[in-house]
Amino acid sequence: MTDRCYSKSIVAHAAARKFMPGGVNSPVRAYKSVGREPITIASASGCHVMDIDGNQYLDYVGSYGPIIVGHAHELVVGAIQHAAQRGTTFGMPTELETQLAQVVVDAVPSVEVVRFVNSGTEAVMSAIRLARGATGRDKVIKCIGGYHGHVDGLLVQAGSGATTLGVPSSPGVPATMAAQTLLVPYNDLDAAKQMLAKHGNDVAAFAIEPIAGNMGCIPPEEGYLAGLRELCDEHSVILIFDEVMTGFRVAYGGAQSLYGITPDITCMGKVVGGGLPCAAYGGREDLMRQIAPDGPVYQAGTLSGNPLAMAAGVAQLEVLRRDGQYEKLERTSAVLADGLCEAASGCGVPVTINRAGSMLTVFFTDKPVRNYDDATACDTDAFARYFGAMLDRGVTLPPSQFEAYFVSLAHDEDAIAQTVAAAREAFALVGA
Repeated sequence: MTDRCYSKSIVAHAAARKFMPGGVNSPVRAYKSVGREPITIASASGCHVMDIDGNQYLDYVGSYGPIIVGHAHELVVGAIQHAAQRGTTFGMPTELETQLAQVVVDAVPSVEVVRFVNSGTEAVMSAIRLARGATGRDKVIKCIGGYHGHVDGLLVQAGSGATTLGVPSSPGVPATMAAQTLLVPYNDLDAAKQMLAKHGNDVAAFAIEPIAGNMGCIPPEEGYLAGLRELCDEHSVILIFDEVMTGFRVAYGGAQSLYGITPDITCMGKVVGGGLPCAAYGGREDLMRQIAPDGPVYQAGTLSGNPLAMAAGVAQLEVLRRDGQYEKLERTSAVLADGLCEAASGCGVPVTINRAGSMLTVFFTDKPVRNYDDATACDTDAFARYFGAMLDRGVTLPPSQFEAYFVSLAHDEDAIAQTVAAAREAFALVGA
């Protein structure tokens, strides 16, 4: 056990609760499911964050994905500072928007035209509206446990924070909206085939995370995404890849470049904004030209294409384009996954570790995890004990069994070795 003090974080959280629901601006930050008081962060650099009590941590939250080059990277910070000196927002076009748009179009195989927005939720919401407008159909298929933001119609059996808090959907979602969403298990091509055979004429879009990240990291099984592509073509359904998490994270061109599957519309976020609020949706030109002002499908945003976010995105993607960056992420993440697996095994703690590039999840189960049912069968009490033990040993993990760890370019050999050493002690406590 370490002698870390969290007194200032405890006081800060109590003060925050007076003014914000749960004292947080996103539910999973409250640490409710792991039985802890959340730490309050003061600063970050590289692969470390520091809380207001002065405790330093190796960070695998990474703001849930965007911090892929490390916290406070000098090029990203410099780009933001330079942009801010020229004005923070204009409500009018800038060349930075075009610059980042070209980078995205050049990188992502499916994207011919792109529209920037401010959050992943907004990107998916807009993509769904576009799909409905283009097809004249209303229904959408999603996977059980797939989380696509807090869009009314998609907050049905959602993963991640909703599952962690034991709320599979939410009050305030009209039944008529939820009724437009059809559910199938992830990694089950037969279920998708049967659903489309029954409802295909009414389905506008099939929305899916190509690599699930909100029921923990769960890669697609061989042939699954290709099969979905064929089924969507057969039924004239628009295939939407929610790459808010995986875009520029698992590969420079996203999961679609990794698996060689081209969706009709791609949603991006996290990495594309360099750590600032930014997301995007893009796809085939014939679809994207239906967005206003080119077409009748309306979507707008005063701060969309904000110059600070555009500058941060351009700088971060410039770093990621350098030779060897994704190879480094792959090596580092593989060493981490192997080390965690060996540490758990050595302590007699059954775990399954799923990894896709620099995303991974340690599931507390001895069985394979290939869908939402498998994930929710894991031992969440064991996870909570592990989470707390890792925090006390200076490692921040997402406070949910149903989230992914994110490795950055700033995580070096020493950081991985320290993480595995902490995990060995944490697993020993779980297995005791």
